[in-house]
Parts: sequence; structure tokens; C-alpha cells
Amino acid sequence: MCRLFGLSSAPHRTRATFWLLDAPDSLSRQSHHDPDGTGLGYFAADGTPHVDKAPIAAYRDRAFAEDARTVESVTFLAHVRYASTGSLDARNTHPFQQEGRLFAHNGVIEDLDRLDGHLGDDRSLVKGDTDSERFFALITRETRRHGGDVTAGIEHAARWIARNLPVYALNLILVTPDQLWALRYPETHELYVLERAAGGQHGGRHLDHSGTHGRMRVHSAGLADQPSVIVASELMDENPHWRPMEPGELLYVGPGLQTHRRAVLPEPPAHRLTLDDLRPDAAASQKAA
Repeated sequence: MCRLFGLSSAPHRTRATFWLLDAPDSLSRQSHHDPDGTGLGYFAADGTPHVDKAPIAAYRDRAFAEDARTVESVTFLAHVRYASTGSLDARNTHPFQQEGRLFAHNGVIEDLDRLDGHLGDDRSLVKGDTDSERFFALITRETRRHGGDVTAGIEHAARWIARNLPVYALNLILVTPDQLWALRYPETHELYVLERAAGGQHGGRHLDHSGTHGRMRVHSAGLADQPSVIVASELMDENPHWRPMEPGELLYVGPGLQTHRRAVLPEPPAHRLTLDDLRPDAAASQKAA
């Protein structure tokens, strides 16, 4: 299953170190579980988006995933990909960038020809082959149509897909230089939120999160002094304040770390997919590790 991780320390910039593959098991075991891509998105002080990503498979160079990446940003977006649609190529590796925003997705959307037709000229936003990047293009188009309102863009794009296309999951995280959005839909995959006070649960502690399956680890000494909001596809420490997002819930984290959440998709997908409905490669990408 793809791993999602988003962090906002708005309005403050913080330095964080990401290990995008921190698995302790042997190379022989890792060869059965290696991701198909790893990526990290963040923003320079002037708001310019940056994405470091590479397609990683068991037979490819592991250096990108194993090296620590130390960067400074207000918002971060990290993703470990297990391919369901699209070849193992950098252009199909998350996060994706469109119009100054960064996006990552966990799930499967089918009938992509119909989605392409609905996108029309905005299909040109899509540089790769994935359902995820097409979903992002629809969000970008709907955001533009709603005067730059990203919340409305996500809501309208997700609703159209849920009503018209076969859907397994639409979990996403989208970030700008000082804002973060997350959607969980439907209940297929978990997505968790932690509103972390400066210093964490006991105060004075740096951030040091590690996923339960060793796919991602994040460290930030700066968050000993600054609050943050974290969204992740798995619980990453023992903090009791992690909250599971509800199915259909859209979370918004603003420039001052104010959070707003609302149910935007109360109904299940009109054409809901199960694992048995998916192609073998897509089904394998959606199973828990």
C-alpha cells in the first residue's frame, strides 16, 4: 500500500530530515517489498515548489530511498509508491506538481478514458500515465473554475469521480507553501491526523516519527519549539492524540495551523471497487504491507 505523509508547521519554516526507506530487514526480504517510487515535496522560502523523486524497484539503485534528505520548508509532502497504474518512471512517481501545488494519492480510479474526456484540454496537465495525476488535474481545473478555492476544487473533483467512475480509494494530501489539505474516501484505507503541540506530548521533544513498517522516518529538531499538524497513512508513534479521519472527511490546515474538517462525501462511491475487482498489480499495490 502506498504511504502518505504531510506536515505543516505554518507559519514557521522548519528543517526536517526524511528517510524514505528505513527498513531494517535483509536485502533478500526487501526485494519482495520494495516500493516502486519514493518522493519528497517541499517549498523554498520564496514559495517555489521542489520535488525530489525517483522510481525505485528491487532491481534499481536504492541510494535515493536510503539517503537522508534534509530540507527546510513550512509544508512537506512525502510518498512511497506501490504502482497500480503507470510504468516505473519518474514522471509517474509522486508527488506531482501543478500550478504551484504538490499532490500525492493512495488508491485506484478506473475508466481513465472517461476521465480523460471529462478533463478535455486540461488533460495537458498530465505528464505521466497514472490515475493519480489525472485526479490532480481535475482538482486543478475545478480549483481554477472556483476562483482558486482549493477546498472547492478538491470537493467538486472528488464528487464527480465518486459519482461517475469506478473507485477503490481517493485518499490524498495536497500542499501549497503554507496550507495543507487531506481527504479520506471511502473507508478503504486509513488516514490519521496529529495536531502536535511544540515539543510533542510531554513538551521539549523534537519530532521523531517512524512508520510501523519502516518505510518512512521523519526527524525535526525544530519542532521541539514549534507546533505542527501531521497527516499520515499510518500511526507513526505512540502519541495518544492521533485521530483517524472519518470516511468522506476533508481536512484543511491553514497558514496559522488552524484546522477545519468537514464531511464532503457522505455517500459511498456509485461504482465501488473491491480488491477482487482490481487487476492483480493494482490489487497488490493496495494491500497492507
